[in-house]
Amino acid sequence: MISASDFKKGITISWNNGLWSIVDFQHVKPGKGAAFVRAKVKNVITGAIREETFNPSEKFPKAHIETKEMQYLYNDADLYYFMDIESYEQIPLNHDQVEEAIKYLKENENATMRFYEGKPFEVAAPNFVELEVTETEPGFKGDTATGANKPATVETGAVVTVPLFVEIGDKIKIDTRTGEYLSRV
Repeated sequence: MISASDFKKGITISWNNGLWSIVDFQHVKPGKGAAFVRAKVKNVITGAIREETFNPSEKFPKAHIETKEMQYLYNDADLYYFMDIESYEQIPLNHDQVEEAIKYLKENENATMRFYEGKPFEVAAPNFVELEVTETEPGFKGDTATGANKPATVETGAVVTVPLFVEIGDKIKIDTRTGEYLSRV
């Protein structure tokens, strides 16, 4: 059990018939009245974010989240198949469960999967990936005075904003947390 006065960013609790992660929190001690904890909580299953007020003495069961390294194998229509590296068990997930990570994952690459009570609820791509540019407009000499950018499509289908000098066939490094171009490889 964890009390509201012990909240920290990233802690996951079972509350209100759901699994909630603490996004932000603040201990408030008004001049008059009792202290309270104001927290921004995110439902890890649905992604809904709410602001809530808690009594500092309220206790919540801390949710045990398992994290495993999984290998992305392939997709078949609407299902994406991942394999546990240790047990070789395959787990199919639908598009909603992998929506953010799949933009940056190639087949046979590893990803981090989070489980609650044995059920997967989130897939995260590695923080940095190197992908090849498959489609972009040509850059023109002389267009660099303003530091202009252009959209580029990489081999997984994600669209990333890149500098004008990046061309088709270039490998680029991308930060998957923000979707930003970092460098040419």
